[in-house]
Amino acid sequence: MEPTRWAGVFRDGRDLFTVNLTPGLRVYGEPLRTIAGVEYRGWDPFRSKLAALLLQPSAPELPGKVTTALYLGGAHGTTVSHLSDLWPSATIFVVEKSPTSFAPLLALSRRRPNLVPILSDAQLPERYRADVGLSEFLYQDVAQRNQAQIFAENARACLAPGATGVLMLKVRSVTQRRSTASVVREARATLASANLEVGIESPLAPFSREHVALTVRSPAHRPPSGDR
Repeated sequence: MEPTRWAGVFRDGRDLFTVNLTPGLRVYGEPLRTIAGVEYRGWDPFRSKLAALLLQPSAPELPGKVTTALYLGGAHGTTVSHLSDLWPSATIFVVEKSPTSFAPLLALSRRRPNLVPILSDAQLPERYRADVGLSEFLYQDVAQRNQAQIFAENARACLAPGATGVLMLKVRSVTQRRSTASVVREARATLASANLEVGIESPLAPFSREHVALTVRSPAHRPPSGDR
């Protein structure tokens, strides 16, 4: 088991692992491996787009340590459980609007106290902004036509100055007709118009052929609260 350039992420061949915050417990049937008294959880890139991103040659840096993170589209908690491993002392707010998905997410948070699930719509950050405050990392994986706008609104409301984020852009949720390149250009323009710096652009093939990850940074200084 070898450490990677991302703090808390380990690798054995092409397989990624994180140190299990809750030893002996699986989240989604992932393999567990104990080496020198440390239990590692396999991080499946076919089940987690963030793992797929980290296996790309263009993979970005991840914050080594954060105090607060905001995760939009938590679903059943597959990816966010690995962020829970990476940042055990952080508070990770997880927004999910489906009651069906929220139930297992809530159960997961009872075993992982650094997860704070919020049953809400990511299109309405004003509903949870007061609870979340300013986050040092924003991650979004929602299947909506206006994905880039949702990310921009949440960044404006909840992302700290100079902080980073990752938008998992699901192209076919935006349109069935236009090319991937066209959808990505439009998303980049939407983010740029919100004064966000768009960096690395990473297709997630072969693990997820309909997704492109966009790495984003917020401006170093936030505008006054009345500005948009």
